Amino acid sequence: MAATTVVSTGADKDAAGLRRRTAVADDGSKLLEGEDKKKELKRSDDGIDIENIVAPILFTLLSFFTRMYKIGRSNIVTWDEAHFGKFGSHYLKREFYFDVHPPLGKMLVGLSGYMAGYNGSFEFKSGETYPENLDFTFMRVFNATFGALCVPLAYYTAKQFRLSKPAAWLVTLMVLCENSYATISRFILLDSMLLFFTFTTVLCFARFHNLQKKSFSFEWFSWLILTGISVGCVCSVKWVGLFATALVGLYTVEDLWNKFGDLKMAKPVYAAHWVTRIIGLIVIPTLVYMASFKAHFIILENSGPGDAQMSSLFQANLKGNDLRDSPLEIAIGSRATLKNMGYGGGLLHSHVQTFPEGSGQQQITCYHHKDSNNDWFFYPARDQPDYDADSPDLRFIGNGDVIPPVTKADHEVSCYGNLTIGDNKDHWKVEVVDDTASSDRSKIRTLTTSFRLRHQVLGCYLRAGNVNLPQWGFKQIETTCVKANHPRDKFTHWNVESHWNEKLPKADVKAFRSPFLKDFIHLNVAMMTSNNALVPDPDKQDDLASYWWQWPILNVGLRMCSWDDKITKYFLLGNPIVYWGSTASLGIFVALVVIYLIRYQRGYGDLTQDDIDQFHYSGVYPLIGWLFHYLPFVAMARVTYVHHYYPALYFAILVFGFVFNHLAGKLPTGARMGAYGVAYVTVIGLFVLFIPISFGMEGPASQWSHLKWFDNWRIA
Repeated sequence: MAATTVVSTGADKDAAGLRRRTAVADDGSKLLEGEDKKKELKRSDDGIDIENIVAPILFTLLSFFTRMYKIGRSNIVTWDEAHFGKFGSHYLKREFYFDVHPPLGKMLVGLSGYMAGYNGSFEFKSGETYPENLDFTFMRVFNATFGALCVPLAYYTAKQFRLSKPAAWLVTLMVLCENSYATISRFILLDSMLLFFTFTTVLCFARFHNLQKKSFSFEWFSWLILTGISVGCVCSVKWVGLFATALVGLYTVEDLWNKFGDLKMAKPVYAAHWVTRIIGLIVIPTLVYMASFKAHFIILENSGPGDAQMSSLFQANLKGNDLRDSPLEIAIGSRATLKNMGYGGGLLHSHVQTFPEGSGQQQITCYHHKDSNNDWFFYPARDQPDYDADSPDLRFIGNGDVIPPVTKADHEVSCYGNLTIGDNKDHWKVEVVDDTASSDRSKIRTLTTSFRLRHQVLGCYLRAGNVNLPQWGFKQIETTCVKANHPRDKFTHWNVESHWNEKLPKADVKAFRSPFLKDFIHLNVAMMTSNNALVPDPDKQDDLASYWWQWPILNVGLRMCSWDDKITKYFLLGNPIVYWGSTASLGIFVALVVIYLIRYQRGYGDLTQDDIDQFHYSGVYPLIGWLFHYLPFVAMARVTYVHHYYPALYFAILVFGFVFNHLAGKLPTGARMGAYGVAYVTVIGLFVLFIPISFGMEGPASQWSHLKWFDNWRIA
């Protein structure tokens, strides 16, 4: 009876049954080099690959058609054109404004208006008809160009991820025939620019990875620099670009870690990899981002509606405001506005409305808009001689002086009384912190002196953080008196912004200088603060808002304009097969990874080193990109809309392309071509079916009821 040997691992000890493990780096490199040589040899035998030339040209032409056909059909201000068109107007009028997004995309909107001959005079009120002298169609075409160019970028990215030609076409078709991309690209918005730079970042990152064997070559350096520029641009349009930055950063960390384990690599070479990546992927993006703000400050040289968000010193350098006309030194009897120096800080403000609880006295808040309720007077303390407005004598305010602008009850700061009614709890002591123009602290100076106000009786400090009051406080900034003594707490620092005193001469404008870096940081923190304040209002119903869980399953769309019968209507909704297919592919990809890991552990060699490498860089990284762009919105407290999912959708499409390419590759040739054919027809067919929501629906909405597959699709 013959003996039988049982091997529990599933791998025999002979060569045929030997457990297949990941090949070592050298063998894997040789395998890839061999494949590359075969491809090069095939090209030399067959001549020029016509598909590489014809396909992207054809896709690009179709893309421009789908993004621009009848783009001027609706002549009304549609959806967020009311915001971004207005911001473009500010650049043309060179008026300073404030917005939660970085300036690059809005400067490009302004550029489109300049190229269209627009003078910036239109107010871009939502639903308003565009005037005849504003070529809004050109401005829309300018924006749509960014959306149209996303299609060839998707094609080349799929090629860099080494997908087969049919799979590359499928990915490109899904971007081309994605109704939401086609619709949102047709208006004066930032989303087409955000998508464009997201696409360029992924393409540059993929190409840079494929050049690892040519490290430090001219081409390698070029794509590294292009990646850095693209990262800087995508972050300069919207902060959502930081998620693409995180993806590139994760790849870079992994790449450097792998090189750290390469014992054959010389230390100077490894150090050079670090230096080049720091310059290319940190320094260059930072410079691009900062350059967009520098241009923003240079262009917007005039005073405008966003002045109050910036420091008083910055405002003094804007043309058209009255800050430069202020007297320099503060005296008893001066009327002034007090600006909180915390990032995003407002002006000390009081109005006739009272606190609903606590003292029941007049509210004191911080407010970014300028009005007479921001004006305060400096008067002597109650135990000092009264101020005589007719006297020529001047008494200047300095460090340690006691003044009575407000009173305090518990930690609530409120207004009470007048010059005759009150007590010593009305008194505040001035503590000078710094002066950017002088070392003399005996006087408070307009704009340049920062000081704290300490309550004379309670010893607490006047503070305005970034907490917004409820509706009874008109969402203005809560102003309190804090007991903690933190001299470096910027939210307890104040400066005099506007100053009026007929007895004092005007200041020399040379005394007011504002450094760029300080303004850059201040504006970015103010943007962050305002962005975090965009939370859903429980007192209002927002029919356009949606939730994160609704996006991947295409549970909801968005009406971009009025649904009146006489209006050309646009509905922001995706291609169902693109959404559902890409979302399903995320789960399928994870399942594939788990199955292959289990089989690998049991000794099966389903994947070559080349397959593993493609799974890693062409599958895992797009999945991580989707997670980076999607999961933050799960945790965000701010109000969200369907277009927030569009960058994440692109990464889901890339995952779909990889999964389809991988699974179809296991089918016989006929079945594989049939599968791709069905996919092409379905994607194109559904795009054509829903194309009215992108090109514009005219007449009664009821005639489009066949497109309302679900109740949440409020097309009809």
